[in-house]
Amino acid sequence: MSAGEVSPILFVEHQTPYTSVTHRVRKVVYAGTTQYQRVELLDTYDFGLCLVLDGKLQSSAFDEWIYHEALVHPAMLTHPHPRRVAIIGGGEGATAREALKHSCVEEAVMVDLDREVVELARRRLRFMHRGALDHPKLKLVFMDGRKFLEEAEHGFDVIIVDVTDPLAGGPSYLLYTKEFYDLASSKLTEEGVLATQATSTTYSLECFASIAKTVASSFPIARAYKAWVPSYSSEWGFVIGSKRHDPAKLSAKTIAERLRRRGVKALKFYTARLHRQLFTHPKYLEKALKERGRLIKDDQPIYMPA
Repeated sequence: MSAGEVSPILFVEHQTPYTSVTHRVRKVVYAGTTQYQRVELLDTYDFGLCLVLDGKLQSSAFDEWIYHEALVHPAMLTHPHPRRVAIIGGGEGATAREALKHSCVEEAVMVDLDREVVELARRRLRFMHRGALDHPKLKLVFMDGRKFLEEAEHGFDVIIVDVTDPLAGGPSYLLYTKEFYDLASSKLTEEGVLATQATSTTYSLECFASIAKTVASSFPIARAYKAWVPSYSSEWGFVIGSKRHDPAKLSAKTIAERLRRRGVKALKFYTARLHRQLFTHPKYLEKALKERGRLIKDDQPIYMPA
C-alpha cells in the first residue's frame, strides 16, 4: 500500500442484529483460532492496535485504560485492605496491571481459560500488560474460572470478573449466572468485593439490568455503574457486589487517602472525585435497572443480542 493510500480492510462489529460499527483496518497483525475462540489483532486507524475475540472488540490501544481502570479500582478501593485478588479472565493482562498498582496486594491469581490468548498478549500487547503478566505477585492459572473457584481453598478479598461477553456458544455465559455469583460470594472473605463487566448500557440494556439483578441476588450490597468507552461505541456497564461496604457511599476523601497510602499512580481515567459519578445514573437508566432484567440462572442464561 503506497504512502497516503487508505487500506480497504474493514472490521465490522455487530452490536445488535440491526446495528453494526465499522472500523477501517491498517493491517491485520494476527488472525487465528484457539481451542476456545477466534482471535485477531487489528491495527485500526482510529483506535490503534485492538484485540478482537469472536468478532467483539475487547481492548484498544486508544482507550483500554478507561475500561480497565473502571473495572478494577472502584472494587479495590471499596475493600479497606485487599491482600488476595482473583482475576477471572483478563487475558491481555491489563486488569492484573491495574490490580497490582495497589501495594497492599500480596497475591493476585489470574485465571484464564485460553493460554494461547495470554501468550499472544505477552508477546504482542506489552503496552497493555506493561509487564504485569510476569509480576512476582501474579500467579497465572489456565483453566475454567468457575472450576477454579469451586476448587479454591483460600478466601479472596476481591474477585474481578473480566471475561468475554455472554455470547451464545461462547466460553463465558455461565460466568454471569446466579449459581456463579453465589459461588464467588462463598469464596470471598467477610469484607469481600466482586466486580464484573456487565456489557453495553446501550446495545444490551436488558443484559446489563439482568446482570445487576443477578449480582444483587447473591450479595447484600450491589451497585451498577458505567463509563463511556469510545472504542466500544457505547457506555459500558459494570456491577459490584459487596458483602459489607457500599462503593456508592465512599467519600472522595477516603478514596484519595487509600490511593495515596497504596501508592496507586499513573491513572489516566479514574479519580477520587469521579468515583461517585460513575454510580450516578440518568433517570431512564435508573428506571431500567429497577424495572427491566431478570434473574440469570445456569438453565436460563442470558446472551448479548449479537
